[in-house]
Amino acid sequence: MTETTKLHTPPSPPMQDDKSIFNLPNNLTIARILMIPLFVAIAYWPPAMGIGMPAISDNVIARVGMSEFSDSLLRHLLLTAVFIIAAITDWLDGYFARKLNVTSAFGRFLDPVADKLMVAAALIILVQWHPNIIMAIAAIVIISREIAVSALREWMAELGNSTSVAVSYVGKLKTTFQMVAITVLLLNWESLETIGYALMVAAVILTLWSMMIYLKAAWPYLKRSG
Repeated sequence: MTETTKLHTPPSPPMQDDKSIFNLPNNLTIARILMIPLFVAIAYWPPAMGIGMPAISDNVIARVGMSEFSDSLLRHLLLTAVFIIAAITDWLDGYFARKLNVTSAFGRFLDPVADKLMVAAALIILVQWHPNIIMAIAAIVIISREIAVSALREWMAELGNSTSVAVSYVGKLKTTFQMVAITVLLLNWESLETIGYALMVAAVILTLWSMMIYLKAAWPYLKRSG
């Protein structure tokens, strides 16, 4: 879930040849992808997962500010835990890739894909739980931005242009707000709902901002005829 700073990344310096795509960083990325069906299963089939019953009494739930779906407390906690673990694996795969000096084309391709899939899955589930205009717009903007920027990077790569974009800070800030907002909303705590929506609105603004930075950098190439 890390924001890249280039529309088209130039060839990386030679790194250690691991002779296998199944190195530690890539295995963490694969594990993150495998968490997605688990995440969806917990969200939609609690009886099959042995959950869905109240984890603590309704009185205690009411005191901590849970929403009316008190029988889903454990489900929300598990969903939040899976999402947080996925975010941690994203940090760890980058950390170990740098520490072990191991990289691969497979990892560079799969890491951003895994990030986008997990975020998209979480947003789709949240839209169903919170069918309102804020969540609908947030999901549309965030998912559309990822599609647009991915297409833009691929197009720039075909042109052979290596255009650096000073988006690292904005991108990281956007990712942070997205992750925290989704985490708070997955908890489904009534007392935190307003905070979750505020964070999501901020994430949408930052998402649009970072996309505009990419488009501005690519505009000289986009407006060329032929």
